[in-house]
Amino acid sequence: MNDTTLNAVGRGPAPPVPSTREAAGRRAIIAASAGNALEWYDFTVYALFAVYIGQNFFKNDDPTVQLMASFLAFGLGFVARPLGALLIGSYGDRAGRKAALTLTIMLMALGTLLIAIAPPYAAIGIGAPLLIVLGRVLQGFSAGGEVGGATAFLVEHAPPGRRGEYASWLQASMGISNLLAAAVATLVTTLLTAEQVGSWGWRVPFIIGLAIAPVGLWMRRALDETPEFKEQQRQWTQHGERPKAPLLDVVRRHPGLLLKGFGLSVLWAVGPYALIIYMPIYVQKSMGFSSSQAFTAALVGNVFLVAGCLVAGRLSDRIGRRTMLTLGALLLLCSVYPLMAWLQTHHTTAALIVAQSTFCLLVALFVGVAPAALSEIFPTAVRSSGMSISYNTAVTVLGGFAPAILTWINYTTQVAFAPAFYVMAACVVALVALACMGRKPG
Repeated sequence: MNDTTLNAVGRGPAPPVPSTREAAGRRAIIAASAGNALEWYDFTVYALFAVYIGQNFFKNDDPTVQLMASFLAFGLGFVARPLGALLIGSYGDRAGRKAALTLTIMLMALGTLLIAIAPPYAAIGIGAPLLIVLGRVLQGFSAGGEVGGATAFLVEHAPPGRRGEYASWLQASMGISNLLAAAVATLVTTLLTAEQVGSWGWRVPFIIGLAIAPVGLWMRRALDETPEFKEQQRQWTQHGERPKAPLLDVVRRHPGLLLKGFGLSVLWAVGPYALIIYMPIYVQKSMGFSSSQAFTAALVGNVFLVAGCLVAGRLSDRIGRRTMLTLGALLLLCSVYPLMAWLQTHHTTAALIVAQSTFCLLVALFVGVAPAALSEIFPTAVRSSGMSISYNTAVTVLGGFAPAILTWINYTTQVAFAPAFYVMAACVVALVALACMGRKPG
């Protein structure tokens, strides 16, 4: 045994030194997850404090109409997502994953700033809701390019056989941001009176989001470009062919892949918005739980979302993406309505925590695998554009307006458990899409 096989004190084999790619991969996970967590934090905080935003910015004597208006502003941000997906996704396929991710976090911070400092309706009239809408549009434009760019960044840094594990951090970071948002919401609503929260306390979570932005921006700017994109650049240089419009390329050459990607993304879009982001509002308005109970359940439930995403991603590397996605969709289809019915008859904090934790875990089984599965549908040259278009189309049409749609259904029809039916319909679409994919993804 020579010196190179011993550790510093000569007591056995030296610990293995991680490869350069593994070290870069860990940095990629941290940077992509931190930025994505900030994106989701801002979205979640808006949903959690939508009642107070409605009271401050949308003039109407009916609290339900105020809430619907607040959620419509929330949904309008999603109208900008397809444009962000088109432009930032295409930019990421031309300039690189790192450049696109840096741009998205800057735009998200600007939108959050507008919401945090916007004067109320009583101060500036119609200008108040317009500022909220502008802030949401900037956030939506940014988020439109985030999913495709961040997922491409993660899977292209992943070692062989670990794409599912790496990509699962995208949705796990959503859970982390939801944890942070729920924790902040719990503290704000516990430490401040209802009047203080309604007057100015609702702004505190957005200010905290602004404090996170410089950290995420610094981490992303310090990263290297992905190995796969570097190889793609080398091939473009070698052949003298750099696509000027990846967006047009993916639409013209891969329409079938876009359709499959959209079908896969339907449940990915609907599940989190209906069962995680909207649920704290739903259980308050339709089931009579307090805001403290709702936020506490959300806090606990998102622990299961984080853990479930990471476990599902690793399992998908072993047993296949399609198997895990099918399992997740089937479990949601069969479980979501019975769980809501059970919660209705067991009106306790413990029951709410159990139900919300189960919702989060079931959603995690699907969304923890979906990013890797969607990334494998598209080739490297158009991966960011293809993912961004597929996912953001589904989110815009079915996810972003879910809170407003479900609030309207509850208000006008009194249909019990509307979120359950909404998610079940999305499960059917996802299962059909998976069947059409044959042996892919996974």
